[in-house]
Amino acid sequence: MKILNLGLLFVLITLFSCSTPKSENKKPNIIYIMSDDHCAQAIGAYKMRLAELNPTPTIDRIAKEGILFENVFCTNSICTPSRAAILTGQYSQTNGVMDLSGKIGKAQQHLPTEMKKLGYQTAMFGKWHLKEAPEAFDYYNVLPGQGDYHNPTLYTREGDSLTLFKFEEGIEREVYATTYQGHSSDVITDISLDWFKNKRDKSKPFFVMHHFKAPHDFFEYADRYNEYLENVDIPEPASLWDNKNNGSVATKGINDCWMDTIGSSIGHRNVIRNMGMHMEIDPNIPDPEYKRLAYQEYLKRYLRCVKGVDDNVKRLFDYLEAEELMDNTIIIYTGDQGFMLGEHDYIDKRWMYEESMRMPFLVRYPKLIKAGSQSDAIINNTDFAPTIIDLAGGSTPDYMQGNSFKSILETGQEPEEWQQATYYRYWMHMAHKHNNPAHFGIRTKKHKLIFFYGRDFKQRNTAAQKWAHNPASMSDFETIPAWEFYDLENDPHEMNNLYGDAKYDAIIKDLKVQLKDLRTSINEEDTKYPEIQKIIDEYWE
Repeated sequence: MKILNLGLLFVLITLFSCSTPKSENKKPNIIYIMSDDHCAQAIGAYKMRLAELNPTPTIDRIAKEGILFENVFCTNSICTPSRAAILTGQYSQTNGVMDLSGKIGKAQQHLPTEMKKLGYQTAMFGKWHLKEAPEAFDYYNVLPGQGDYHNPTLYTREGDSLTLFKFEEGIEREVYATTYQGHSSDVITDISLDWFKNKRDKSKPFFVMHHFKAPHDFFEYADRYNEYLENVDIPEPASLWDNKNNGSVATKGINDCWMDTIGSSIGHRNVIRNMGMHMEIDPNIPDPEYKRLAYQEYLKRYLRCVKGVDDNVKRLFDYLEAEELMDNTIIIYTGDQGFMLGEHDYIDKRWMYEESMRMPFLVRYPKLIKAGSQSDAIINNTDFAPTIIDLAGGSTPDYMQGNSFKSILETGQEPEEWQQATYYRYWMHMAHKHNNPAHFGIRTKKHKLIFFYGRDFKQRNTAAQKWAHNPASMSDFETIPAWEFYDLENDPHEMNNLYGDAKYDAIIKDLKVQLKDLRTSINEEDTKYPEIQKIIDEYWE
């Protein structure tokens, strides 16, 4: 009898000792939520000019219960290249995606591939925008290209009707196409929740990428938000009306002769593309009234889309809490880049200016992250994949160029050896009637140096270039090269280009050395583009 009792006791102790560590060492789930063109200005937790409108109470919760990063930047503020950098952990020349025509095939879909090696079930929902199908994921259900805001069709490996879909020109995949009723933000969340409830393997941790289409232009919101902010006067940035000394001859032309062409505007300034056109404001109304009406309509539509995103993030949170998954799930929220909401009288993104290149980035995981933390460490989107892999128990693959910032999540402190600058490059040139000149540059915590070299990287018929209003494309045209320098400590809104000010000569010289070294170290030089290199050599000093 005593032997039996001792044996039973041994079994119970063994079971208890084995089960407890297993529970404690369970890998965290990870959900990466990304919206398209959602900028920090439109998130309450960042306490910028739109915070008083409180469009994002759910997203703000991530900051309250986790960490908010102040200095996260994209390496190229345009959809496809940014998404490629996030998925590969690599800069544009290395992953091969410099502009919107780039593609990422299965072999380059590194993040889900590495996560599967670590035992994760992977899924991708919503906006993909990388041409080829997301075949490296265990499950996907994605929009083709930009997709539709209302009643969208999505493509997956299972569904209602089999079709041949061109994810990339000349490459067809057999996929199932299903058209859903409703707004895309709701539909994408419905699909994610269905996977969580009915399709995921509950014996494995999950890695989910949940990508909203909203608030990408042209800001089509769900009908239930028709009255949201209707009678509110949206705060305007001061630079909408007075851009002071922002810019250079590269962005304004000699004697401001290109002001009506470069950089799509809110009001009548840009005659080729302005937000009043998109908002259907009567073009006969003169500025400043035209500009004011366009701005108000633009911001209301944009923020209604943002509100729809926030409400759907709450639906995801509600599910995680109901299933008791919330505290064992690392929740990341970001946008694929920033966005200009009238700052400097610009719309869209593409620029290296703060509002365009800054990405919101918030993380909640109470087992690791102290609630209410903030960090001003410089991070860019090539760092996302290494960090997610590190959080999942892996290590950064040699082929990735980014760095894991897991230790910052754990401690809230920036390591002594952490990067002190980030690189940016907008490869496209004078594209899509937004007409942003091609440029690259370096940003530190205190300063920003930009070089507008003004030429497309693709071979163009520049000999036959012709400056004309409202052309189909101006990518053939070479713009004037010029440098811009901003003292971000004293001029955080970049209102005073100080390039050429003798007081900053030493700082600018040092930044050029850093920029040159950085371009070499991350494979971002122009040896493949001799015409661009010629301009760099001519204007470097």
